[in-house]
Amino acid sequence: MFKEILINVGEEETRVAVLENKVLVEMFIERSPNQRLVGNIFKGRVENVLPGMQAAFVDIGLEKNAFLYVEDAIPSRNVDSGQNQGDSTLGTNICDILKQGQELIVQIVKEPIGTKGARVTTHITLPGRYLVLMPTVDYIGISRRIEDEKERDRLRELAARVKPEGMGVIVRTVAGGVDEDELVFDATMLTGLWRKIINRSNHGPVPNLLHRDLELIQRILRDIFTEDVDRLSIDSRYEYEKIIDLLDILGPRLKVKVFLEERINLFIENNIDAELEKALKRKVWLKCGGYIVIDQAEALTAIDVNTGKYVGSTNLEDTVLKTNLEAAVEIARQLRLRNIGGIIIVDFIDMTREEHRRQVLDVLEEEIRKDKTKTNILGITQLGLVEMTRKKVRPSLAEVLQKACPYCDGRGKVLSEETVGISIKQQIHQMAKQTAAETILVEANPLVAARLIGSGGANLRDLEARIGKNLYIRGSAEHHIESVSMRPLYDQDDIQAQTLPVKPGQVLEVRVEEPHANNYNDGIARVNGFILDIEGAGSLVGETVPVEVSKVFRTYAKARLIQA
Repeated sequence: MFKEILINVGEEETRVAVLENKVLVEMFIERSPNQRLVGNIFKGRVENVLPGMQAAFVDIGLEKNAFLYVEDAIPSRNVDSGQNQGDSTLGTNICDILKQGQELIVQIVKEPIGTKGARVTTHITLPGRYLVLMPTVDYIGISRRIEDEKERDRLRELAARVKPEGMGVIVRTVAGGVDEDELVFDATMLTGLWRKIINRSNHGPVPNLLHRDLELIQRILRDIFTEDVDRLSIDSRYEYEKIIDLLDILGPRLKVKVFLEERINLFIENNIDAELEKALKRKVWLKCGGYIVIDQAEALTAIDVNTGKYVGSTNLEDTVLKTNLEAAVEIARQLRLRNIGGIIIVDFIDMTREEHRRQVLDVLEEEIRKDKTKTNILGITQLGLVEMTRKKVRPSLAEVLQKACPYCDGRGKVLSEETVGISIKQQIHQMAKQTAAETILVEANPLVAARLIGSGGANLRDLEARIGKNLYIRGSAEHHIESVSMRPLYDQDDIQAQTLPVKPGQVLEVRVEEPHANNYNDGIARVNGFILDIEGAGSLVGETVPVEVSKVFRTYAKARLIQA
């Protein structure tokens, strides 16, 4: 597998794309060094303790207090690699550990998302290139991705020699094959960093930021740019030179894999922007013609698999199996690319044969193993749904790039023109009862206005008869489909000015927006939302033409083209 990293450095953001065989699988975006909080270490103060939730709120100087669970607050003790850390929380009361006003050092393990503050822990970890230092616990761990037992034993022996007394270390995957000197360098550097943090904690105010994690490019070099990466390309000379300097310390052998690409747009050249656009859509098409639909909700993410355009070539079972197998691969990629975390429910197409279900799960598990974020496949539920969990540490791609729609408030739907029209009629009736004016002006989205007016003005005439007043309904493209403005008109001059923006004989230059709905020979233009029916302009859609207004009616005007 050919694995590469592309780094695009812009004025306002840095973007990192990870590709496997030219397919985008992971995306990292950082718009400000201050934006990311995970990994940062603070001196905080306990604001209040919640016995009913076995947790506490800690003031660390952010907008919202951080949340500290009991299992993250229990003082560390000596553990071995076989112990379940969660077992130590049994029977422990948060009130026995923390008191209001208590000062403590905490590290952010989960970004604040939505209305929730950051989640923190007192179990500090300091990652280096080859080791992760755990200064509050005496422990040795080896990455599960190192599978060779002899290498695991060798690294465990080295770790026991290099780890500081009373502290713990986890040997990272990239440490496979390295010698003792490189582990000693990592351990020494991380121990020195911890001493600086303790020193700042003893002398600084509370709350206070004690340590900020590395910026995005530095984290990529530390965590992702390993021996299995074939190429790293970057489009900034300044950052390229910083990378080379850093690799002199972290991994000199990797320098030959770093390339400066100043003359091309890396993301356009590799179709990254187009893939990002697709990654924000609900529907993802499969190569076979099937598709998956991804719906991210507050509590969980639901993924549905459909055959779509794929009809197969042999039988239904074969069609379903091939679609599900391809979907399993794509689902694993989308989880990484979109950085979806939490509970994930996948509704594969129903399979009647057990071996087919097992085959799909095997493919899903194989693809999930490529993901560095901890992901568990819990199996198939009684309803035939695949249940998964994926650790959520940082905001998803959608949370980074998008915000809730200000019109529909994140519902993803708007009211139909029929629903809005009914509501507006009720508002018109209400205003007609409250005003002495004989005329009411209504402005709404053209789709809604057309429904209120009706074919040939039939609905408008009926509505006027019901309220006993004159109505002028104007379509305005600037109005959102759910919005409407209406006001009474008292003065005759005001009525003329507001309701009839054109008059017979007037010469205008207008843009033909669309053909007439019933007479394709005519074209439609608008002046302040007022419709112009231009004779013979049906073939001029998109063009700006001179016209002369010939007749003016209450809801529209007729015009003719002026020949040059």
